[in-house]
Amino acid sequence: MLSPPANPEALLDAVPDALVSVDRAGVIQLVHPQMQQPLGYGPDDLVGRPVEVLVPESARAAHRVHRQACNTAPQARSMGLDLTQSGRRRDGTQFPVDVALSHLDTQDGRLVVAAVRDMTDCQKASQERDPRNRLLAGIEFSTEAIVSVKLEGVITSWNPAAETMFGYKSREIVGRPGRLLSPQDRSEETSAILAKIKAGQAVQDRETMRVRKDGTVFPLSLTTSPICDENGAVIGASATPRDMTRAQHGFESARSMIESNLQSLAAISNEGKITDVSQATVKVTGAPREKFIGTNFAKHFTDPGKADRIYKLVFSKGTTVDYPLTMRHRDGTLTEVLYNASVHLDAAGKVLGVVAAARDDQTGACPERDRRATWRRASAARRTRAVPANDHRPCAQGDRAEEGDRDSQGVRRYRARRIR
Repeated sequence: MLSPPANPEALLDAVPDALVSVDRAGVIQLVHPQMQQPLGYGPDDLVGRPVEVLVPESARAAHRVHRQACNTAPQARSMGLDLTQSGRRRDGTQFPVDVALSHLDTQDGRLVVAAVRDMTDCQKASQERDPRNRLLAGIEFSTEAIVSVKLEGVITSWNPAAETMFGYKSREIVGRPGRLLSPQDRSEETSAILAKIKAGQAVQDRETMRVRKDGTVFPLSLTTSPICDENGAVIGASATPRDMTRAQHGFESARSMIESNLQSLAAISNEGKITDVSQATVKVTGAPREKFIGTNFAKHFTDPGKADRIYKLVFSKGTTVDYPLTMRHRDGTLTEVLYNASVHLDAAGKVLGVVAAARDDQTGACPERDRRATWRRASAARRTRAVPANDHRPCAQGDRAEEGDRDSQGVRRYRARRIR
């Protein structure tokens, strides 16, 4: 057994906390030297003064009541009870403290000994940890898969949603290279993404393929962002993969329904460029689908200016009905169509573009077809007038005049439609 120290004060000096003893009247009787540093008082500045000088003014009345209650029913109190307490320095500034209380019986009466610990550094560290803890809790309970990796591609964290998506438990995948999740033909893709991360660049919504633990390959959209240390240096990456299997099935189903539609369909961007067309459009124009993508919608019609106005009209009004246009086939054949179009919105109500559907107009008024029909009627009328010279039927001249009147009326009706 160790013998007691020759100088008991040396034992007190080794205590890291500041010590102060107070009598029943609340007067300071003894101050440990460690008390001077956090409070700013000299060795003899506190002895004989009320202990409330170490308490913020707003809490002094409550402290007196609490001190008197302790005199009546003395109880020891340890540190670490998460009590919100503050001390007051000589210059009036306040700082967080944790206080432990004990009692010591002396010849002059009972003293209360308080061990005071400055909690400034602990509170600062706690404040720094709190956001991290909230972030970690958000990652842990997120419904989105979240994975972090080192710059070398080694997986460092793996939340439960990632376990559900890929089939690996955290203990099975953390510490292993992330390339295990990529198909063999996409091994270079991971290196390219990490190269961007090292340069401080994020990768947004990259459509790619990944492999589950059972070997199935599935489509996903991958967003990857740099992870930086307190000095701003990139030390890793955080990836949020989003399973696109259901979306792809939905797209394929929608595509099937589109292709089963006999109408000519076209999706047009806000800039007037075609982003998709149906097979019916391919048939009526004779151009393959890939020749449409990225081209100007208006160029596929006999009157580009009129076609250009349709999607601008939709943007301003939201929809248009039975808008007449003439589509041109690669072999020169013309097809009169009536377009119905409306704006296409995303889930947030943002306009993504225009969806236009055309039906073959075989019966409605169309300038191109009316012009050709009028020309055919006029030609037929001219042939009717060219009768043989020996034909002296009494009504022949009248018949020709009547046919001429009908032809003139047809031309006037055509012109009236053009004016309208």
